[in-house]
Amino acid sequence: MAGKALNKANLLALGADTLADLLLEAVKGDAARQRRVRMALAADQGPEAVAADVRKRFVQLRRGKSYISRKSQKKLGAELTGLVQLIETRIAPDAPDTAFDLLWTQLHLAEGIFERTDDSWGTIGETVQQAMTAIAGLADRLTAAPETLAGDIFEAMTGDGYGAFDNAVSALAPALGEAGFAALKARAEAARDAPLTAADLDHYDYISDRAEREARARQWRNRTTEVILQDVADQLGDVDTWLAQYTPEQLTQHTIAPAAATRLLEVGRPEEALTLIRKAIDAFEADWLDPRELDDVHFACLDALGQKDALRDALWQRFAKRLCPDALRHHLKLLPDFDDIDAEDAARQVVATFEPVEEALSYCLAVRDLPLAKQVIDARLGQIDGDAYEVLTPLAEALSPHHPLQAVLLWRAMIDFALTRQRKGRYGHAAGHLVACAEADSGITDYGPHLSHADYLAALQDTHARKRAFWDRIAL
Repeated sequence: MAGKALNKANLLALGADTLADLLLEAVKGDAARQRRVRMALAADQGPEAVAADVRKRFVQLRRGKSYISRKSQKKLGAELTGLVQLIETRIAPDAPDTAFDLLWTQLHLAEGIFERTDDSWGTIGETVQQAMTAIAGLADRLTAAPETLAGDIFEAMTGDGYGAFDNAVSALAPALGEAGFAALKARAEAARDAPLTAADLDHYDYISDRAEREARARQWRNRTTEVILQDVADQLGDVDTWLAQYTPEQLTQHTIAPAAATRLLEVGRPEEALTLIRKAIDAFEADWLDPRELDDVHFACLDALGQKDALRDALWQRFAKRLCPDALRHHLKLLPDFDDIDAEDAARQVVATFEPVEEALSYCLAVRDLPLAKQVIDARLGQIDGDAYEVLTPLAEALSPHHPLQAVLLWRAMIDFALTRQRKGRYGHAAGHLVACAEADSGITDYGPHLSHADYLAALQDTHARKRAFWDRIAL
């Protein structure tokens, strides 16, 4: 007899007594699930009862000292997420101030948790974001005095070593209002302008020049207060105060200029934004790094000023230098009717001769222009680096149905690289590529100047006969 599906309707049909027994059995020996059940039971007693249970759990978490393994971290992350959801659904609707107090406390717990685990996977960091998002959701219902809230934010941010409170100002903006922002700004400015202490200077006692030591110490001490002032300026729409936190030289850095120019655009100052972003582009020297944000804001400035010709030129320059599909699409849309056909042909020529060839092939894969990929492979096979497996593997798979010869040539490039360089870790992949070559052979009627599959296999066996680690993976 077929069993019933495990769904809510069938479970409800079992009745309360049976479900209670099953639940007790399921949570036996599992402290985390037992806590969830107790909190669900407390929910019927009102938000304060739930809050009391949540606070008890926070105390336990605060007392923890042992290292949190990856496995335990996942469980803890799930529990912290559950606590945020519990606070949002069971406490916040009727007691927003209590909910805020609990979420704020949970954020304060983050530092102790981060110090006890490796959060490379972002599991704990994600729960921090969830808590701050929940705070933002109830900010407009808080009754705390704005000045008090400003003090809480200042203390939390200046004492935060892990970024748990990074978004506190924007999250609590509705609760701060003008009075809160003024209080927070005053507190940050006072801290920024305060004399340096001996402890501040001790961090840089290895610098003999007193002026330089003081400048470095002040910069380090004020790093958080500057962030607070920038956040306040952002919320108040005070672009000039935000810009004043940086030197003219800093405003040309590719990590700062896009944000600065965007803020100028948002307040209707496109000419200043364009001047700033052009200085940043001129100062950018890391040719190996794609300045996408700089370029995107540059395009936005030109668009805001109605400089269509300059925008088209800038888009083409980005495409020609970076093979950016988005830039090309935008460029083509701005061209007059029928001019786009000539531009598309010119773009293909750019791709066909682009260096290095692997980036040209990556572009073909990204835009799914397989005929162009075939053209590039045929013309520049000798330049293709068989080490570029992250591009060649998916491109070969995409080519194989309609361009099997070019797919085989890419597979061979990767096989030759792995065997010639004796990359034993890739022998399994290389063996798979050789099998793919054999499967594609029946669909290739003319290998042209290239070796047939049989001849290539014979040459491979002759050249790499002793590489048993590879041949043992092949069923010939």
